[in-house]
Amino acid sequence: MFITLEGPDGSGKTTQVKPLVDFLISKGYPIFAAREPGGTTIGDQVREILMRLDNKSMNPRTETLLFCAARAQLVSEVIRPELAKGNIVLLDRYADSTLAYQGYGHQNDLEQIRQILQFATGGLQPDFTILFDVDAETGLRRRQVGGGEWNRLDAYQLELHQRTQKGYLEIAKSEPKRWVLIDASQSPEMVQSQLQTAILDRLNRDWKKKS
Repeated sequence: MFITLEGPDGSGKTTQVKPLVDFLISKGYPIFAAREPGGTTIGDQVREILMRLDNKSMNPRTETLLFCAARAQLVSEVIRPELAKGNIVLLDRYADSTLAYQGYGHQNDLEQIRQILQFATGGLQPDFTILFDVDAETGLRRRQVGGGEWNRLDAYQLELHQRTQKGYLEIAKSEPKRWVLIDASQSPEMVQSQLQTAILDRLNRDWKKKS
């Protein structure tokens, strides 16, 4: 089973991954966790290019293709082999991030991006996606005071982050059976509790049928 976590910058999803993985392992589930962009030797090199603040001149089309290049490597080298082993793959960001940021955020042609994503992923779609929903202003404020890596994407104008958040909501609305929304403005403990419940419900319903 392939599960993805999505959300705007500052939504807190990345900090929730480790406790979530620990919880699912304690319940006996075979979990493999990774993040995007990166997760492979090639993908990590692409990540460095994408995130560097001194690459502010990067064209949005270049950005889109670099994200998809790293993703193509991750799908072929990591995700498909782990799924073939019978593991549950938990991925911090995937193709929906590109549609939200490079599509809605940068206002590029959505259909063209969908075609590029289809090529990059070989058509591999998540079985289940959780959206950490938080307004752009709150998310960026968290990023600024959180002490973590402030990268090139964080530095985009507020309007782009607002379009990205709205884009996520549009994507989720278009596939309600795949998506579950969590209010990421809540306390980390509350978010983790709802996250665990949502994933356990989906695993109990779908994964055990295939195992």
